[in-house]
Amino acid sequence: MSYIQENLMPNEKIFFTARVHPAVFLPSIVSFVGSIAFVIYTISTASKGDTASGFLAGFLLLIAGMFFLYSIMLGLQALIIMLTTEFAVTNRRVIAKTGFIRRHTLEMLLPKIESVSVNQNILGRLLNFGTVTVTGTGGTKESFRAIFEPIVVRKKINQIIEGYMQHQQKLSNQQAGG
Repeated sequence: MSYIQENLMPNEKIFFTARVHPAVFLPSIVSFVGSIAFVIYTISTASKGDTASGFLAGFLLLIAGMFFLYSIMLGLQALIIMLTTEFAVTNRRVIAKTGFIRRHTLEMLLPKIESVSVNQNILGRLLNFGTVTVTGTGGTKESFRAIFEPIVVRKKINQIIEGYMQHQQKLSNQQAGG
């Protein structure tokens, strides 16, 4: 069961969930391609057959191995981010969790949200991911990186907040009138 499902209040319903974009794997892919390029270059250098090129080939093979291990580490890190990040908007609050061993959570009530902003770089615009920042009253500011379709996420959060405010207004009007 997910963190969000476990921490719902009575009568609280999830209206919207967001997920992390697979672009978090880009650094590991670039590093992996770099290590493959080093291996190919090393093989072409070692084929010359002299002692200097043999030492150079050994050194480049060591660098390629380090790049390969680095790409594996980055890939595992991206996988952990993808599998352990949760983001949802309920009828009462925004709930987000990142991390597995070192966990970071955000639970902000809808009336306490002042703004929701989106930051996207060029790659984010092309691949449709970005950073969603939720700013609450009192200066609380939380950012969540590599969120898939961040403009849609911001729009959904604002729609849910608007619906919540209208519902609260109706309730207060009913209490005042009757």
